Amino acid sequence: MTDTTPRYTGPERVLSGVQPTGRLHLGNYLGALKKFAALQDQGRECLYCVVNMHAMTMPHDPKELVATTRSIAAAYMAAGVDPNKSAIFAQSSVPEHAELAWVLNCVGRMGWLERMTQFKDKAGKDAERASVGLFTYPVLMAADILIYKATHVPVGDDQKQHLELARDIAARFNRDFYKDEIFFPQPDPLIEGPGARVMSLKDGTKKMSKSDPSDLSRLNLEDDADTIAKKIKKAKSDADVLPETAEGLNDRPEARNLVGIYAALNNQSVDEVLAEFGGQGFGVFKPKLADVAVEFFGDVSARYRELRDDQGTIDAVLKQGAEKAREIATPVMDEVRDLVGYWRAS
Repeated sequence: MTDTTPRYTGPERVLSGVQPTGRLHLGNYLGALKKFAALQDQGRECLYCVVNMHAMTMPHDPKELVATTRSIAAAYMAAGVDPNKSAIFAQSSVPEHAELAWVLNCVGRMGWLERMTQFKDKAGKDAERASVGLFTYPVLMAADILIYKATHVPVGDDQKQHLELARDIAARFNRDFYKDEIFFPQPDPLIEGPGARVMSLKDGTKKMSKSDPSDLSRLNLEDDADTIAKKIKKAKSDADVLPETAEGLNDRPEARNLVGIYAALNNQSVDEVLAEFGGQGFGVFKPKLADVAVEFFGDVSARYRELRDDQGTIDAVLKQGAEKAREIATPVMDEVRDLVGYWRAS
């Protein structure tokens, strides 16, 4: 039987973004920034935005938001993203994100959003006091992706549900306004790989987070060698020696996290790390981990601090990136306006 399912025939395109909140850390670097550069170096068309509109869903300092937007752009570049190959831009500088979000708000359904677990986690018991933006955040994320007809999105585990929503919204838009043909592709996630989930240095059961009140819970991108060594020395571990195989790390979240960090930084498997350190305690392992972390972060941290202090260069990169992004977004939004029936002067 011939498969007559419509298929998207447009270009393959990668889109992702990072919120300009808190301080970037090792988890952000391994789970996102390093992979952004790798995707670019594979020859893919990549757009990387600083999602400063998403940062407004929680209380924020407007002046700090401007500064942290520049900091995220600096981090992209320090990690190897080349602004001459990939677009680096602020989400707010491409107004089509917000315009498409309204259209998609009218396409999405309340029931879909009510199933989003991240809203429940962030709003907690005060959901009625949360901003409407926090509730509709996933629709804006869908607009971020679909305005470029992105086919692939590097996301963490905590964003997989939002990407599924983007796929549902794309399918509904196609059905309602494009006669079931493919106007918006259904984006695929790019998730797996080393370092996809780095846990807190203070609690191996929790993800390393920019919002954790304890700075000792993470290795920040700008940390110097002494700070890195101090944080690893104070990282939570346990009293047992390291096991010989990965199975021995079961039910030992802090040990599993520290070994996993070493493996990711040194480009090894967990079993390879344990073949070297199995039977030894953390008094031996932690200094070795600190040495690897300092060496790994050295050049990136120095480059990040240099770029972060060069406001003129960062602003020029963000302006250039926004122009590239709008070259794609503007004609897509023009088509959307026609499809949904917006009046336009002839």
